Amino acid sequence: MEISLFSILILGFVLGVKHAIEPDHIIAVSTIASHSKKLWRSSLAGVFWGVGHTLTLFIVSMLIIAFKFEIPEKWALSFEFLVGIMLVYLGLTSFLSFKKKKIHVHHHEHGGLQHNHFHDKQSCPDHQHRDISYLKSMFIGIIHGLAGSAAMVILTMSTVQSIGQVVLYLLVFGLGTLTGMLLFTTIIGAPFVFTANSKSKLNQVLTQVAGGISIVFGFYYMYNLGFTEGLFQMWFK
Repeated sequence: MEISLFSILILGFVLGVKHAIEPDHIIAVSTIASHSKKLWRSSLAGVFWGVGHTLTLFIVSMLIIAFKFEIPEKWALSFEFLVGIMLVYLGLTSFLSFKKKKIHVHHHEHGGLQHNHFHDKQSCPDHQHRDISYLKSMFIGIIHGLAGSAAMVILTMSTVQSIGQVVLYLLVFGLGTLTGMLLFTTIIGAPFVFTANSKSKLNQVLTQVAGGISIVFGFYYMYNLGFTEGLFQMWFK
C-alpha cells in the first residue's frame, strides 16, 4: 500500500471519529443510552448507531458515485431537517419517560389462596430494566448517515481517485465513526448507569435533562436549516 494512501486512510479514520462526536449525533444517542442500567448496553447502543450510520452512508455514497448523480441541495438540507425532527421526538420520549406510571402485577399463592401484588416497575427489583432499543439506535444512525451522504461523497471524491480507494476510504471512515461513538456513548452512559439504582431522583433528572437538551437542540437545528440555510424558501418559493 502506498504511503500516501495509508495517510489518507488514517485521516479518514480520524475524521470518522470526529464525525461521530458531532453534537447532533451525541445528543441523539444519549437519549437512548439514558435508558440503560448496564454500561455495556450503553456501549452497544453506540455500536448499533455506528453500524446504521456506516451502512447507509456506504450504500448511498456508492449509488451516487456509480450512477453519477448529485443530491440537490434542497433534498440534502431536507434530510438534515429530518435529523432535527428526530431529535425533538427522541427528546420528548426521553423527557416524558418518567411521567407514565408503569404498574406490574405479581401473582402469589399462600396457603392455597391466590392474591396479587401491584408494583410500580421502577420500584420493583425484578423490573429495573428499561431496555435499550438497539433497532432504534441503528435507525438513528441510518437517519444521520442519510443526512450526511451528500457531504461525504464530496469529501471522498476530493480525497481518493479510484473506486477501490473509495470503498476502502468509506469503510475506514465508518470504522472511525463506530469507534468514536462506542467510546463516547460509554462515557455518556456512565452517569445514567451509576445513578440508575439510586433511591434519589438524580437518574430521573439526568434523563429529563438529556431529553430537554435534545428537544431544544432539535428545534434550533430545524430553525437554522429552515431560515439561515434557506430550506423553507427553497420549498415554498
